[in-house]
Amino acid sequence: MTIPSVYESGFKCRCPRCGKGPLFTQVLNMRETCSNCGLDYKFVDTGDGPAVFAIFILGFLCVGGALIAEFKFGVPWWGHVLLWGILTPLAGVLLLRFIKATLIALQYRNKAEEGRLERK
Repeated sequence: MTIPSVYESGFKCRCPRCGKGPLFTQVLNMRETCSNCGLDYKFVDTGDGPAVFAIFILGFLCVGGALIAEFKFGVPWWGHVLLWGILTPLAGVLLLRFIKATLIALQYRNKAEEGRLERK
């Protein structure tokens, strides 16, 4: 079995072990296990990481896009409301999906888990 790359698993939103089973049932809802190899997804704990990355990326793109639309094309205020009010949430959900899948693949590949203190 060939192990898929982290970015391939993230972009395709597939299982980080086999690269075939889907990670999500709908848009962002995680499955319990991989339907192909049976990997249990209980290890997944991405926390707020995907949201933070998406906020920074979308903030840069949307503010930059709004400035270009305003000063280069003179878009009226209602045009900004329509454009960014529709585009930003859609891009946010899609971006969250890919970022979450990539962070899950990174967590699996690096065997990241909660820190523990060992007594010697």
